[in-house]
Amino acid sequence: MTGAMVPVLGWPPDEDRVEAIFDRLSRVMPDPKTELYFTSPYTLVVAVALSAQATDVAVNKATDKLFAVADTPGKMLALGEAGLIPFISSIGLYRNKAKNVIALSRIVLERHGGEVPLTREALQALPGVGRKTASVVLNELGIEPAIAVDTHVFRVSHRLGLANAATPDKVEAQLHGVVPEAWLPKAHHWLILHGRYVCTARKPKCSACVISDLCPSRAGLQALGEAA
Repeated sequence: MTGAMVPVLGWPPDEDRVEAIFDRLSRVMPDPKTELYFTSPYTLVVAVALSAQATDVAVNKATDKLFAVADTPGKMLALGEAGLIPFISSIGLYRNKAKNVIALSRIVLERHGGEVPLTREALQALPGVGRKTASVVLNELGIEPAIAVDTHVFRVSHRLGLANAATPDKVEAQLHGVVPEAWLPKAHHWLILHGRYVCTARKPKCSACVISDLCPSRAGLQALGEAA
């Protein structure tokens, strides 16, 4: 995980502070959703798989044209790996991603009747779909209140003192242990969007942050933002 970090001590966090954090985030982002473009569980899986080490903006530019011609497993297989590559060549690791998308499309078509399997075990069995990708899909479709820990969630969780673990999987477990149940379904989106637009890695916008007074890293982050 990358991005400037301001270490915080003292975990687990105070329950009232955690409640206040998510209450405020819910007020400014009442209905947060993924910024990836998708029209079905299948296109969601493909979009999320393509988003690894790439921005949502870059992925959306590619899938806008791709999904116009291949938005089902059958159409994707007809396109083939060679046909898929030109659509996603602007995205990092596109050759390996093309291979995985074609492979997962074949499995979805041949083993699942063309419908994406919506259980964690079955999703993670698909080529190119790891725990984080499965969590995004399950959360976005309202199947499981999963928290996919990407670089933004990892950074923000540490800065807010919601987690102090060293790996994404352990941070995920810590978040599930401290985030109130009522906030869990949208916690992933609130943390990722807050990290993407406010609590940024190199120049955090503390003056525009609705939870700055609840942040144990505030002093260090303000200095970081001013120095950037």
